[in-house]
Amino acid sequence: MALVIATALAVGIAPAVLGGAPAVAAPALAGAATEGVTVVQEGGPLVVPSGEEGAVTTRIKVTLPAGHSGPVRARLLLPDPTWELPDFDTPAYEPVTATCAANGGVFWSCPWDSPGNEVVFPAVEASQTVTYDVRVNADSRAAVMGNLTASLEVTGADGAVIGRGPIGFHFVKGTPENYLRTTVLARDKAGVLWQYPSSGRDDTPLRARQRIGGGWNAYTSLTSLTYRTAAGEGDLVARDKTGVLWYYEGSGNPAAPFKSRVRVGGGWNAYTAITGRGGGLVARDRDGVLWIHAPNNAGNSTEPFAPRRRVGGGWNTYTAIVGQGSDYNAVARDTSGVLWSYGYAFENGTGPYSPRRKVGGGWNAYNALTWAQNLNSHGRNDLVARDKEGRIWLYETISTNYGAVPVSSRKQIGWGWGIYDAIL
Repeated sequence: MALVIATALAVGIAPAVLGGAPAVAAPALAGAATEGVTVVQEGGPLVVPSGEEGAVTTRIKVTLPAGHSGPVRARLLLPDPTWELPDFDTPAYEPVTATCAANGGVFWSCPWDSPGNEVVFPAVEASQTVTYDVRVNADSRAAVMGNLTASLEVTGADGAVIGRGPIGFHFVKGTPENYLRTTVLARDKAGVLWQYPSSGRDDTPLRARQRIGGGWNAYTSLTSLTYRTAAGEGDLVARDKTGVLWYYEGSGNPAAPFKSRVRVGGGWNAYTAITGRGGGLVARDRDGVLWIHAPNNAGNSTEPFAPRRRVGGGWNTYTAIVGQGSDYNAVARDTSGVLWSYGYAFENGTGPYSPRRKVGGGWNAYNALTWAQNLNSHGRNDLVARDKEGRIWLYETISTNYGAVPVSSRKQIGWGWGIYDAIL
């Protein structure tokens, strides 16, 4: 454990403590009594982190007056939705799932989205005290539900309602699921490739690094093709020292995020810069001409690109060209340190990029620039820069007709990154 912590600190990221935003205590709901029946939610409203934290449980204690016998049934009546769930690209399941138990018995499925907005508990024999446990699991979409008050309704053997009481849930923002979080990749000088999953947090947007594997110093260029996630999704290409380009498809396995490489072809040493663009590539040759290799929509991993198309000359004025693998925007830094933004020109037909717009000067303070998609779950693409002292900085950006433009002051998110010779 000491070694793991030391390794994480060496590159500026302390080992992350799993969890989302701190739970905010909600006011306790008083027990309610109807016809001598008392309903109490132990510990008050249940704080439910909406994300990958997992299920949390609340216990409800129901006290019955003497004279009741036979089966007792209960159901949790949920309020009608007053919220609109975010449109995430999620698997097809409900944002909230629940299991229930009575009197400490086995948990069983009690769907949160059942007809009538109710959660139904198993029947139990009447006794002076009956307990119900509700175990709730919520994904990131559920945070919009906020404070929710349901009503526990208890019925006797004859089906008549014998008691009701309020039950509270406080849905809070948790840690986004791994398919909603991105990663930053970095290759050290020994050729080992490391992965930093994003955390979705503002204070520590990167988690501790994870080793992918060695031998990556065989390549002179590494480029992301598509949006990478902490779920092991996202493709990249790598050019070796002989000019052969290799394709690595995302595996969907966070521990080993790439499948075995597939040969694309040779001749890629003709380019002095290669970067991603909308699932394809743009590449600059030695004469300063920029070329587009659009993705091959046939989905053939051995021929992932369509024939190249000329963009234009004059790109040798730039010391860095950084495209967004999953998008069509790019930024480029000129020899004087000025950063320029290029947007997608699809709508005006002037070419693959709209006319450049100046972002600002001083960017020659950095020796590495890369897009990291969305590190802190604000929904913006993030530009990451490493300075000459090995510190890394985050710039939040927004997409405009003129490309992605930084909209926030830079924020330091790590140090010690001088050990890497490639960051993507």
